[in-house]
Amino acid sequence: MTSRYENILVAVDGSKNAEKAFVEAVELSKEHQAHLYVAYVVNEIEMTHSAYAYSKLLAEEEAHVEKVLLEKVAHAKQEGVNEVTPLSQIGNVKKVLTETIPEAYPLDLLIVGATGKGAIQRAVVGSTASYVVNHAPCNVLVVK
Repeated sequence: MTSRYENILVAVDGSKNAEKAFVEAVELSKEHQAHLYVAYVVNEIEMTHSAYAYSKLLAEEEAHVEKVLLEKVAHAKQEGVNEVTPLSQIGNVKKVLTETIPEAYPLDLLIVGATGKGAIQRAVVGSTASYVVNHAPCNVLVVK
């Protein structure tokens, strides 16, 4: 493990374990004086399988994600994290966390909750946390 992390990414989705991951990420960011990236990835699979009109559902989800990220940024700054960047994406959560974001930002540590909101999808295609552990280009911390 690196003695000092400079760029930490935490994935949030509103689940209990993602909230625990966020708290851990804030503490580690303070401890290491690291830049904290807070990512909320809207799962494209769940969006396309909805009975609602895609554009209406997308607009509602984007508004929700923006609100959540603003709250997370404010909380992290209040706790003493100086550099916080919110990131929102629509796509395959696993690919966004292990490819898209790491290609754009120099991450040292990626923090995820052990389980997220997608229980049905996890049963069908496997755990996002498990995928991230096996495919991320940096260290991964899984929080339970």
